[in-house]
Amino acid sequence: MEINLLALNVGNSRLSIGVFVAGTLEYVTRVSNENRADWEGNLADAWMRIGGRENAAVCGASVNPPMVETLEQAVMQATGQKVHWVGADVKLPIRVLTQPPEQTGVDRILNVAAAYEQMGKACIVVDAGTAVTVDVCNDEGEFLGGAIAPGAELMLRSLHERTARLPSVRLAEPGDPIGRSTEQAMLHGVYHGIRGMVKELAENYATELGRWPEIIATGGDAQLLFDGWELIHAIAPDLTLYGIALAWAEAGMEPVGGKKRES
Repeated sequence: MEINLLALNVGNSRLSIGVFVAGTLEYVTRVSNENRADWEGNLADAWMRIGGRENAAVCGASVNPPMVETLEQAVMQATGQKVHWVGADVKLPIRVLTQPPEQTGVDRILNVAAAYEQMGKACIVVDAGTAVTVDVCNDEGEFLGGAIAPGAELMLRSLHERTARLPSVRLAEPGDPIGRSTEQAMLHGVYHGIRGMVKELAENYATELGRWPEIIATGGDAQLLFDGWELIHAIAPDLTLYGIALAWAEAGMEPVGGKKRES
């Protein structure tokens, strides 16, 4: 039985829509939460790609509860389908060792599950979005926990809004090694602050694990922050969508992308 799935990731800033056709991610689009009026049309367009296929379904994950009801209504209007939510209707695909586990963001867990599915060993996932999370699993694929910090946009906005003279600045890679203007100084603080945090946390996790784990980056700011950095093994912008598909596949005892995990 092949997996044909509309995967939905409801974040703090946007909705990510992915279409898995026979277990392969073939289409991805993202829509801002501010443009919720566009959700139904985007969902209908995505559903057309699998709606006539066997066992087509909708599975989602959310860290933004106020958006859930709105999305469920849009999905029903666009597809006639119910959303099966990971963590509620669909079991998480890995064991979670945080305390208490139910308070850990489902996106963090799914990111690590998807990374472990590919790596098959202890690894770290950095998700650079509205918040920056740096999470880790062990060689058994158990989610151990991690760290949560403000994302780059939150940091820059806070500097502007909570001070008298600091300007509004958009995230960019700093050019000169030294910030020679106020804007560049702010970018250096945020850009290198996030990278320095990732490096420090990775060293702490490596000490705990007894060896250095590979680091996978995802999230809207991952490319800008980490592209070409030797510390990062890979940048995977659709990692959460793969985690959703993995949860759905394991619930149905089906492989994702033709790869079946050994028990």
